[in-house]
Amino acid sequence: MDAGLETVVAAETVMSDVQGAEGRLIIRGVDVEQLARDFSYEQTAAHLWGGYFEQMPGDLSSMLGAARVVAFDRMTGDFARLAALPETEALRVALSLAPDGHDLGSAIDLVATMAVATGAIARLKAGQAPVAPEAGASHAADLLRMIRGDKPNEADARALEAYLVTVCDHGLNASTFVARCVASTRAGLGSAVIAGLSALKGPLHGGAPGPVLDMLDGIGSADNAETWIREALDRGERLMGFGHRVYRTRDPRADVLKRVVGGLPASHGRLALAQAIEGRILQRLAAEKPDRKLDTNVEYYTAILLEAVGAPRGLFTCLFACGRVTGWIAHAREQLSTGRLVRPASVYVGPVSALAA
Repeated sequence: MDAGLETVVAAETVMSDVQGAEGRLIIRGVDVEQLARDFSYEQTAAHLWGGYFEQMPGDLSSMLGAARVVAFDRMTGDFARLAALPETEALRVALSLAPDGHDLGSAIDLVATMAVATGAIARLKAGQAPVAPEAGASHAADLLRMIRGDKPNEADARALEAYLVTVCDHGLNASTFVARCVASTRAGLGSAVIAGLSALKGPLHGGAPGPVLDMLDGIGSADNAETWIREALDRGERLMGFGHRVYRTRDPRADVLKRVVGGLPASHGRLALAQAIEGRILQRLAAEKPDRKLDTNVEYYTAILLEAVGAPRGLFTCLFACGRVTGWIAHAREQLSTGRLVRPASVYVGPVSALAA
C-alpha cells in the first residue's frame, strides 16, 4: 500500500511527462522551455486540447475574447457576494455560475470565467470596481489589465503569459488527479475544474508563492540571510520555494521563470536579493540535509514574477489556476475518452465484529 500513490500508475496520458530525476518537463511533446518561449496562452490551450474536441479552430483567440465578455456580464450581479469572500473561495463561486457541459464552448467559458473572476476579485479586494474585459486583447494581457486597471506594457503581459503557459500542466498532481476522478463520473467540465481548484487551494499544493515573498521580506537583506535561515531550520520551518515531491534536481520551470523575470525592470531589486538568498539557502540545505535533494522549485521565481507585474499576493493561487485550468480540462477530456470510472481499491484495517450465530 502506498499512501501517497507515488508508485501507483493511475493513467496513461499524452498531456505531460514529468521527468523528476532529469529535471525535465515535456508537455504534449514540447519541452516546457520551448513552450514558454514560443507559444501564446491561446496556442497552449489548443496544443493541450487538440484531438479532444470536435471542430477545434486553429486560433482560439476570438472565441476566448468573446467568452470573457459573456463571463463578465454573467457575474456582474454577484460582485458584492464575491467581494465578501476570500480570493480562492470567490473564484470557486464564480466558476459555479458557468455552464457545466462537455463541449469546447464549455471549456472556453471556464477559461474565460477563471480570468475574468480573478481580475474582478483583485479589484474588489482593493475596494475598486471590476474592469470589463477587452475582447480583442490577448488573454494574458487582458487578465493583467483587469487586475491592475490599466493596459500593461508588452513585457509585463508577456511575462504573465509565460507564467500561465509554464504552469499549464504538470503530470498527475493532486488537483489534476481530482479533476480526472470527477470527469470519470461524466460530470461536466465545470465540476472537474472546481474540484481541481478546491485541491489547489490547499497549502501543500498551490499556496506557496505568497509565502516566498513573506520569507524574503523577513530576511530583508543578504547580510541577514545566514542567521535567518539557520534559525528557521532550527525551528523546523520549511523554506518556501525549495524542494519538490517529484524533482530530484532543479525544477525546470524555475529556470524558465527566472529568465523571464530577469527582463522585468520592476523586479531587479527583488530579483538580486532573491538570487543572493537562493544561493545561501541551497548551500545550507545541502549541508544540513545531505540525504535529501532540495532544490529551487517553480514557486520561488513565480513569486518574484507575479509581484513584478503587479499582482497582489492574495491572488497568487487564483493566477496559478488561470494557468492550470487548460491542463485540468485536457485531462478531464482525456479521462472521459477512456470510458472508465476511477474507483481504486482500499484495504480495510478496522475492527470486525463476530457474526451472530
